[in-house]
Amino acid sequence: MSTEAREQLSKELRDEPPESFGQLAPERLTLLADALKRERESRASGLNEAAEEALKLVPALARGPVRRILFR
Repeated sequence: MSTEAREQLSKELRDEPPESFGQLAPERLTLLADALKRERESRASGLNEAAEEALKLVPALARGPVRRILFR
Protein backbone atom coordinates (compact mmCIF):
# COMPACT_ATOMS: atom_id res chain seq x y z
CA MET A 1 0.00 0.00 0.00
CA SER A 2 1.41 3.39 -0.97
CA THR A 3 2.37 5.40 2.11
CA GLU A 4 0.85 8.62 0.79
CA ALA A 5 -2.41 6.96 -0.29
CA ARG A 6 -2.62 5.12 3.03
CA GLU A 7 -2.08 8.33 5.02
CA GLN A 8 -4.71 10.15 2.99
CA LEU A 9 -7.23 7.34 3.54
CA SER A 10 -6.39 7.15 7.25
CA LYS A 11 -7.02 10.88 7.54
CA GLU A 12 -10.45 10.58 5.91
CA LEU A 13 -11.40 7.47 7.89
CA ARG A 14 -10.02 9.03 11.08
CA ASP A 15 -8.57 5.60 11.78
CA GLU A 16 -6.26 3.04 10.21
CA PRO A 17 -7.74 1.35 7.14
CA PRO A 18 -8.49 -2.38 7.40
CA GLU A 19 -5.65 -4.77 6.50
CA SER A 20 -7.53 -5.95 3.41
CA PHE A 21 -7.21 -2.46 1.93
CA GLY A 22 -3.51 -3.23 1.50
CA GLN A 23 -4.49 -5.33 -1.53
CA LEU A 24 -5.92 -2.29 -3.36
CA ALA A 25 -3.92 -0.28 -5.84
CA PRO A 26 -2.79 3.14 -4.59
CA GLU A 27 -5.02 4.81 -7.20
CA ARG A 28 -8.06 3.04 -5.72
CA LEU A 29 -7.12 4.13 -2.20
CA THR A 30 -6.78 7.71 -3.35
CA LEU A 31 -10.12 7.48 -5.17
CA LEU A 32 -11.78 6.14 -2.01
CA ALA A 33 -10.24 8.86 0.17
CA ASP A 34 -11.41 11.55 -2.29
CA ALA A 35 -14.94 10.13 -2.32
CA LEU A 36 -15.04 10.12 1.50
CA LYS A 37 -13.82 13.72 1.60
CA ARG A 38 -16.43 14.89 -0.93
CA GLU A 39 -19.22 13.13 0.98
CA ARG A 40 -18.13 14.67 4.29
CA GLU A 41 -18.00 18.14 2.69
CA SER A 42 -21.43 17.60 1.13
CA ARG A 43 -22.97 16.64 4.46
CA ALA A 44 -21.35 19.60 6.21
CA SER A 45 -22.73 21.92 3.55
CA GLY A 46 -26.21 20.42 3.96
CA LEU A 47 -26.06 20.88 7.73
CA ASN A 48 -25.03 24.52 7.33
CA GLU A 49 -27.92 25.15 4.94
CA ALA A 50 -30.37 23.49 7.35
CA ALA A 51 -29.06 25.60 10.24
CA GLU A 52 -29.49 28.81 8.23
CA GLU A 53 -33.04 27.78 7.32
CA ALA A 54 -33.79 27.07 10.99
CA LEU A 55 -32.53 30.53 11.94
CA LYS A 56 -35.33 31.99 9.83
CA LEU A 57 -37.70 30.79 12.57
CA VAL A 58 -35.91 33.02 15.11
CA PRO A 59 -37.17 36.62 15.31
CA ALA A 60 -35.01 38.96 13.20
CA LEU A 61 -33.66 40.95 16.16
CA ALA A 62 -32.44 37.81 17.90
CA ARG A 63 -30.83 36.11 14.86
CA GLY A 64 -27.41 37.74 15.27
CA PRO A 65 -26.95 36.76 18.93
CA VAL A 66 -28.38 33.27 18.32
CA ARG A 67 -26.06 32.76 15.34
CA ARG A 68 -23.04 33.82 17.44
CA ILE A 69 -24.05 31.46 20.26
CA LEU A 70 -24.60 28.49 17.94
CA PHE A 71 -21.72 29.01 15.49
CA ARG A 72 -18.85 30.36 17.57
